[in-house]
Amino acid sequence: MDGGPSHVDIFDYKPALEKYNGKDPREVIGKLAPTQFDNIGKILKSPWEFKQRGQSGHWVSDLFPHIAQDDVIDEISMVKSMTSNFSEHTSANYFLHTGSGFQGRPSMGAWFGYGLGTENQNLPGFVVLNGGLIPPGGLDCFGSGFLPASYQGSVFLPQNEPVANIKPKEKTTELQKNKLSLLSDLDSSSLEEMDFDPQVEAAIQNYETAYQMQTSVPELMDLTGESEAVKKSYGMDSSFKNTRTFGMQCLLARRLVERGVRFIELTCPGGNGDRWDQHGGLVDGHGKNCKSVDQPIAALIRDLRMLGMLDDTLVVWTGEFGRTPFAQGSNGRDHNPFGFTTWFAGGGIKPGVTVGATDDFGYKAVENRYEIHDLHATMLHLLGIEHTESTFRFGGRDMRLTEVFGHLIKEIL
Repeated sequence: MDGGPSHVDIFDYKPALEKYNGKDPREVIGKLAPTQFDNIGKILKSPWEFKQRGQSGHWVSDLFPHIAQDDVIDEISMVKSMTSNFSEHTSANYFLHTGSGFQGRPSMGAWFGYGLGTENQNLPGFVVLNGGLIPPGGLDCFGSGFLPASYQGSVFLPQNEPVANIKPKEKTTELQKNKLSLLSDLDSSSLEEMDFDPQVEAAIQNYETAYQMQTSVPELMDLTGESEAVKKSYGMDSSFKNTRTFGMQCLLARRLVERGVRFIELTCPGGNGDRWDQHGGLVDGHGKNCKSVDQPIAALIRDLRMLGMLDDTLVVWTGEFGRTPFAQGSNGRDHNPFGFTTWFAGGGIKPGVTVGATDDFGYKAVENRYEIHDLHATMLHLLGIEHTESTFRFGGRDMRLTEVFGHLIKEIL
């Protein structure tokens, strides 16, 4: 959820924002940390109504009517005390994706592929379903860093031809086979001359996977086997274009899981304001973003459960940080890395649990504070990998996704 969803408008209900609405936050909260734009307005109550939902009693605002349904919300466990080390989008996205605020480290999707291997030789192990917005930081958010290049993310678009050149350009199959045979001979001789450099081997493996994808990807994109009821449940008949786009992404994510792809990331559709980054126009921007993702996410959780796949599939919802409880200007919120909400569903978690808390205003985590390294450690654990033992030798030391940090979020296990 690139841009920083406002937790205090979606999942983290704070009555104090109503009580002190319009007041100077420095008077009612106290000393404030510098913000991205240092344009501190008044305390801003949420424009949306909150209710406790399901047997879990999770607070959810009216922004998410589909996720708020009992059979969905009770599958979810929320961590309301997540924090980030960075308040700027690019560094925060690198931190979320790679465990480092700097460019060039392997992404979590690459680490998962390295640790788990692949279940499908005809598809990449790490797929990014791009709804239109690549996070700040660009493709390095999905890179393999110092891991072999075969573990990097492959970006698919939710359309009939999701990857360039997925359809062979040669006029005959025989012509393509002849060209590939020549390429294979050249690759083999070059690899030998380069002393079987692992990066070259990985590049060759990527080319071989690309060839296999020319058969597997068209089959993946062929939705004729999906019932109209299933497509409708994902919102693919919605009057709102971005719901249709994200619905297609969620349905493709389920189909990729069925085909053994290990790690799938969904990015947000464009056109809803500046991502989730509503420094102004909060009602319009968050309204459109939530409308884009709410129905498709709820359908994905239901679909995975109905197919018996939810216990083996971990769904994680998060942004790179949250937003301030006070306004930026009059109708927006600034970045807030000090406390925000991340949630999990499936993957063997304990459902319906609330972990941690922010203060009365939703400004800073004050109970069971967790950080991104803990998120990564817990994700790895749930998929059967001990984060301290998943290492790769580079630069003279054993590197890992969680660096020298990371604790399990035991309350959801």
